[in-house]
Amino acid sequence: MQGLAVMGHGVVGSGVVELFYMNRDSIEARAGESLELKHVLDLREFPGLAYSDKFTTDFNDILSDPEVTVVAEVMGGLKPAYDYTKQLLMAGKSVVTSNKELVAAKGAELLALAKEHNVNYMFEASVGGGIPIIRPIHQCLAANTITEILGILNGTTNFIMTKMIKEGMAFDDALALAQQLGYAERNPSADVDGHDACRKICILASIAYGKHVYPAQVRTEGITKITETDVAFAKVHGSVIKLIGRTRMQENGKVQCTVSPMLVSKESPLSMVDDVFNAIMVRGDATGDVMFYGKGAGKLPTASAVVADMIDCARHKEARKAIFWEDGAPDYVDDYKSEQMAVYVHAKAANIETAYDEVNQVFGCVEALDYADAPAHEIAFVIPKAPVGEMEEKLKSLSMQIEPINVFWVCE
Repeated sequence: MQGLAVMGHGVVGSGVVELFYMNRDSIEARAGESLELKHVLDLREFPGLAYSDKFTTDFNDILSDPEVTVVAEVMGGLKPAYDYTKQLLMAGKSVVTSNKELVAAKGAELLALAKEHNVNYMFEASVGGGIPIIRPIHQCLAANTITEILGILNGTTNFIMTKMIKEGMAFDDALALAQQLGYAERNPSADVDGHDACRKICILASIAYGKHVYPAQVRTEGITKITETDVAFAKVHGSVIKLIGRTRMQENGKVQCTVSPMLVSKESPLSMVDDVFNAIMVRGDATGDVMFYGKGAGKLPTASAVVADMIDCARHKEARKAIFWEDGAPDYVDDYKSEQMAVYVHAKAANIETAYDEVNQVFGCVEALDYADAPAHEIAFVIPKAPVGEMEEKLKSLSMQIEPINVFWVCE
């Protein structure tokens, strides 16, 4: 018999316990031995549950229990999750987590600690909720060189963009609806400012390329500046706007890693991913494009990934899984300004005709975007593919008669 513990009894933690008891027979069969939930750590009380006797407010009850071999950390955040996880790994207990913030910030350190103490640190649920993505990259696509990963990594922002695209909602109204439906937090910054997607692309880049990518190294832009006018201009281009996380390996051995709104062609499968769904495209040199699609969050979908990792740890009690990456370096992530991309520009213009004359003179021939009810004195155009930094400098050189409102990349 192996003992299990769960740290945190919020949405995901309660889902982990619910799923364990719901499917206990099949879970134990897959683990190869009997499992017992010994402790659930939370500061709150939950009377009346069938497992109320399992609750504790003292972390040491888990740390000092010799029967506990696998612990699910579903508390979120860095404190106290980071300290607790370190102590558990050093005590010879495997830890699984859905905590993307912790993995993105401390993954290399915690994986090294797990290796040192011959236990496992696993985090399938940290990216994509119930969508399998960590194992496929690490195992199923192991024979490939991963050339690029890109996708829609945050369901909340995708829901907001879907409402803006399909129903013509303003950003503020779509966000309010997302909050009303429970998709967005009262403070939605982690989602709408791109931080959640940033943490996820850092994890994917780290596992794909073998070195840790830190969130502070990633150019991150959210969706708060997107307007209904941008959505309309994108439609003229034959595109929709999505928040895209993207990473790829450079020839110089460094990685590119960004999170930003992008124009996505309606011919791309990513353009058809709506509402709270996520989709992650992995490009391998042998497989080509492989896409993983599903709900990126939710109680039971995320719990499913957490419990699967717990089963894996229980089955491999005496052996480590090979998942591992090295620490990164300050210069490991290449400057985004060297990226070659086409760029969408939405700007105010005192005079439309003279504005386009100047724009074409500065950038060469651009693709002008227009529609019948476009706001007066506003223009939009797409600059052909070129180094992003070069285009940013040219945008700064435009006269006072042209004032950029939004600048987005065009997804290849």
